[in-house]
Amino acid sequence: MSASFRFEVLQKDTGTGARCGRLHTPHGTVETPVFMPVGTLGTVKAVGQDDLQALGAEVLLGNTYHLMLRPGEDLIRSLGGLHRFMAWPRALLTDSGGFQVFSLAKARKVSDQGVLFQSHLDGSPQLLTPERSIAIQEALGADIIMAFDECPPSTADRAVVEQALVRTTAWLHRCAAAWSRGPNALFGIVQGGLDVGLRRRHVEEVCAVELPGYALGGYSVGEAPERMHASVAQVAPLLPADRPRYLMGVGTPVDLVQAMAAGVDMFDCVLPTRCARNGLLFTSTGRLVIRNAAYARDGGPVDALCSCYVCRTYSRAYLRHLFSTREVLALRLNTLHNLHHYLELMRSARAAIAAQRFAAFAADVVAREGPAGPETDEGLAED
Repeated sequence: MSASFRFEVLQKDTGTGARCGRLHTPHGTVETPVFMPVGTLGTVKAVGQDDLQALGAEVLLGNTYHLMLRPGEDLIRSLGGLHRFMAWPRALLTDSGGFQVFSLAKARKVSDQGVLFQSHLDGSPQLLTPERSIAIQEALGADIIMAFDECPPSTADRAVVEQALVRTTAWLHRCAAAWSRGPNALFGIVQGGLDVGLRRRHVEEVCAVELPGYALGGYSVGEAPERMHASVAQVAPLLPADRPRYLMGVGTPVDLVQAMAAGVDMFDCVLPTRCARNGLLFTSTGRLVIRNAAYARDGGPVDALCSCYVCRTYSRAYLRHLFSTREVLALRLNTLHNLHHYLELMRSARAAIAAQRFAAFAADVVAREGPAGPETDEGLAED
């Protein structure tokens, strides 16, 4: 167990499984539930680290696959690690690279040793093993690192999922053996698709390895949101109650509150930043497509109830003008607003848990957003 990492549960909502907690990391304290903006290549697209600090982001996510290929973990380590390289003073989490590698489909070959794949940049052959994934993440210097796992589609045949579970468990033991137990914390990942029986079995296998935290992977990869919500509601409570629970790559505001009600503490997703770059904004009354002609003469803010810099300063008409003329500023302002919306959702959720009214809060979010939403993570997206 890492001496520099500690998690404590501060409060539980009596009507649901939602809980407030606190992660203590080498780069600061993180209040949970927490949303982690995705900075795949050492940057959250369209915004600066000063913006992220002002928004209140406490953890950013970096990607092992992309950073190992460009600029390379050795260069980043020689320049003081990822924190110094990207000038981010707060906590960092790196994923293992597994999701991206498995999204390469025909350009990779899986064996018990690891995954042999072709770089999407130059076609060069690369071998990513559990040991190499851990070595790269430790070279990057992340506060939280993830075990290397096989991530089959949720709709894959049972035999494919079962084989992936066997391999993921074996790889977890190799990751744990390779982990230096330095200042970073290693999280294991539970797979199993939508089969709750397989998920239960894999929870037991993964949690048999003593680790600082545990994650649920393999969700939001094509299944209906309602099926994901039902599965997470059954599986998340099986994870150790005294460790942080992380739902990877999810999702919409509805996805987040549904998972929080099941006791999940940590989230990441490219959705708010990707949607921002496509002109879709999240508001207190639902989603708004800023490019629509209806906003051409609208002098009001994106969201009258939002306190972010964008809503305090600019009109819908101006934001539509920027987006329609493809001004770079449109991407920054849209991203600032959407990230503020997500981070404010977390702050409001923590307040609702503290006030013992999380069920009502979650119901309000569902009513506002509607039951379905756009896709979340996909393949090699470089958010």
